[in-house]
Amino acid sequence: MYVQEVEPVAGSLGLSAFVAALPLLVVLVLLGGVRMKAHLAALLGLLAAALVALFAYGMPFGQTLSSAAQGAAFGVFPILWIVVNALWVYRMTVRTRHFDVLRRSFGRLSDDPRIQALVVAFCFGALLEALAGFGAPVAICSVMLVALGFDPVRAAVVALVANTAPVAFGAMGTPVVTLAQVTGLPLDSVASVVGRQTPLLALVVPLLLVALVDGRRGLRETWLPALACGVAFAAAQFAASNYVSAQLADIAAALAGAAALVALPRARRPAAEPVRVAVLTGVRSEDLDEEDPRPDVLRAYAPYALIVLVFSVAQIPAVKDWLAGATRTFDWPFLNVLNPHGEPVGGNVFTLPLVSTGGTLVLLAGLGTAAVLGVRARTAAEEWVATVHELRFAILTVTSVLALAYVMNLSGQAATIGQFVAAAGAGLAFLSPVLGWFGVAVTGSDTSANALFGALQVSAARESGLSPELLAAANSSGGVLGKMISPQNLTIACAAVGLAGREGDLLRKVLPWSAGLLLIMCLIVLGQSSPVLGWMLP
Repeated sequence: MYVQEVEPVAGSLGLSAFVAALPLLVVLVLLGGVRMKAHLAALLGLLAAALVALFAYGMPFGQTLSSAAQGAAFGVFPILWIVVNALWVYRMTVRTRHFDVLRRSFGRLSDDPRIQALVVAFCFGALLEALAGFGAPVAICSVMLVALGFDPVRAAVVALVANTAPVAFGAMGTPVVTLAQVTGLPLDSVASVVGRQTPLLALVVPLLLVALVDGRRGLRETWLPALACGVAFAAAQFAASNYVSAQLADIAAALAGAAALVALPRARRPAAEPVRVAVLTGVRSEDLDEEDPRPDVLRAYAPYALIVLVFSVAQIPAVKDWLAGATRTFDWPFLNVLNPHGEPVGGNVFTLPLVSTGGTLVLLAGLGTAAVLGVRARTAAEEWVATVHELRFAILTVTSVLALAYVMNLSGQAATIGQFVAAAGAGLAFLSPVLGWFGVAVTGSDTSANALFGALQVSAARESGLSPELLAAANSSGGVLGKMISPQNLTIACAAVGLAGREGDLLRKVLPWSAGLLLIMCLIVLGQSSPVLGWMLP
């Protein structure tokens, strides 16, 4: 049996928090400063986490090894399971040339790459986030932008920054559902507060995207479509999360944002030639004016329609219960951890959602895609194996990062950092989103960050007299901004656009935007904790 300690280093919370944060600092410095490849940085970060667990926290070697193994297993299933299958669907569309048809279809909506960034990265990415999450939107959208002619680095940056506003309600609301479960707060209460925070990001992100694509000129010339898209997205996300269903918030928001762009004539105007030269690489295909037969266009959209259909059917209560029946739960071997209060932690048990997980649902949609596109079984299997081979370094990175996260969590390192932030007293409301941001930066998942720190946020809120719903929501809303700097997401983006080994370059480009948007969210939560913006809360 291992009992977690919060202050193992000289009985000091501050020193313990500094030591506990060392593994994350190692990863970020090696990625952003030394420019080490992500899988090597992640492995060294895992080593640092294990050493801290062993020598600073006194965690037995066997339990340290077991917790790392559980994190790696979680990285493979369900996280990498959904990424591999999502990219497999994409590879089949490329193999059959239907991806070119889809690209031309998006290109005809507007020849302006700034608008294409909004349609593909923000709206379509939000739809993918709603249905799948776990890196699939970044992987697919960055590839689509490259196919439209974007420079690979710019495409990856745009896809990463766009994958913020929808994350809290992604994967059919999984992060907020998890947050409600671990905090004991009503789902409707938590979702309604998150739905009064992340929509404010949706007002900013589209403007930021057009600036990333074309600088100040992009803002000057396309601010109206960007603002219209953001307002429609924000309004739909707010309305759905507060008055309809948290699970449908991102689907409604994505469709509303896209509809706003389609309805705005200015968004469909062709771009001026200088814009193309400024933001594209010159490899843009000249076939955008080629007319595709309607059956080919329908087949090009079929994979994503099938994903929407499969995930929608899976949310029907009777079907959802039937799928959940295949879930297996068992005690993880060689792991017996108690929290500082002497209670068993959730990590002692491992849940294996064999059928209900998003990756399996995408696999089912992929089988349907193969049938619709006329891909033979042998060819489909070859493409799946080729996808795994293409992602081999990403697989190593993700499993290492999740192993690191589990070691930090089960040894007590994460709890120490959480207690240190919670001790901020009057500044807790401002720092609360930072804790969620840190959690997602480590794990790559808003769901995991909510499971990690959600209950701690509520406990700290009650001790300081703040709203538990506000700080619980702040954990999730701040967490979405850590998504773009998470090593696993950086690796997925690089693998998707052929930039393997350049994760550090991407980190340096997105870190300022992550920090800037995090500051905005901190100010929003601080305002909502006071009479300044307190009227926004339900």
